[in-house]
Amino acid sequence: MGSYRRELVLDLPAQQSAFLWGPRKTGKSTLLAERFPDSARFDLLETRTFLELTREPWLLAERVLALDAGSRARPIVVDEVQKVPALLDEVHRLIERHGLAFVLCGSSARKLKRGGANLLGGRGWRFALHPLAWPELPELDLLRALNRGLVPQHYDAAQHRRALAGYVDDYLKEEVFAEGLTRNASAFARFFDALGFCHGQVLNFSNIARDCGVDAKTVREYFQILVDTLLGVFVEPFSRRRARAVIVRAPKFYLFDVGVAGYLRGRRLDRAAGPEFGQALEHYVLMELLAFRSYRERDLSIRYWRTKSGLEADFVLGREPELAIEVKGTGRVRPDDLKGIRAFAEEHRPRRAVVVSNDPAPRLVGEVEVLPWRVFLERLWGDELV
Repeated sequence: MGSYRRELVLDLPAQQSAFLWGPRKTGKSTLLAERFPDSARFDLLETRTFLELTREPWLLAERVLALDAGSRARPIVVDEVQKVPALLDEVHRLIERHGLAFVLCGSSARKLKRGGANLLGGRGWRFALHPLAWPELPELDLLRALNRGLVPQHYDAAQHRRALAGYVDDYLKEEVFAEGLTRNASAFARFFDALGFCHGQVLNFSNIARDCGVDAKTVREYFQILVDTLLGVFVEPFSRRRARAVIVRAPKFYLFDVGVAGYLRGRRLDRAAGPEFGQALEHYVLMELLAFRSYRERDLSIRYWRTKSGLEADFVLGREPELAIEVKGTGRVRPDDLKGIRAFAEEHRPRRAVVVSNDPAPRLVGEVEVLPWRVFLERLWGDELV
């Protein structure tokens, strides 16, 4: 298992509490152990701890107050806090009455929000941990990343297909269902089968509902479950002026990890070329944009643009907008590949327009920058693009 220096900065002032959210196995517990090595820790994945605090949540306060003064002065870590929502009342009381600080870690705030749990009334800063990002992998192997994904255990796994299968079957399907977030097991299983094919596409809820044997409202709820449990993200359409016939209503949906999406699609990439490589590269670029926005605390919307005639810009950053991006899996971008990004630039005048590709070297074609994917990521994380 590799050791990675994560980009997320968790420097907290004295007495400041925080929530750390992120999908399972992205490395939250490892990160907290590194950043707060001397902190007291309550891990709700431990069966005994989980059962005791579920039955008697007030035991948390009693055990925290029994700690020595040095331990109480450091942030106290509670891992998988969403498993016992009642603990948040105890945490709130300890913060208010005793001036203590907590780092509360979990894989989903959905259950807490839907159950009306105490989210500390703004007293906890919110952080998110993503799969591995470009600065954390100085020797990135692109095909390995696209096939395995960037969840640390999957990227490093000797048998990554088994690791991905276990993740999808035991977590994405069973655990989401077990939390009581959806009741129709067979329909939800069919939804996962359909998910591999609609991933990264403009969503047609009615068509997906027909395939799953449920109504469109239920399918929307399934997608929202994945978003709320941090397992996916909607990319909404960009619209400012309507000079062209632009598709403006339906979002796209992307899973949180390119490897998980590839497993659901049954995708195996053996070369950096072809339509499936292009789709995977597009998804990977989005993962980097999401991580960059989160870790650098940038207020940047990420949307897509498409006309009814098929002209498209994959990602549009910012409201003005600041940056328009088209992703192409080709090793040589040609004039036809620029039609969508040029149409967007002509209509909306972004500050920069970029095509990310597998080209060997950067080029400038009119006002459009053609950047090899490595150069694009270096410039993105070097704060040169936005």
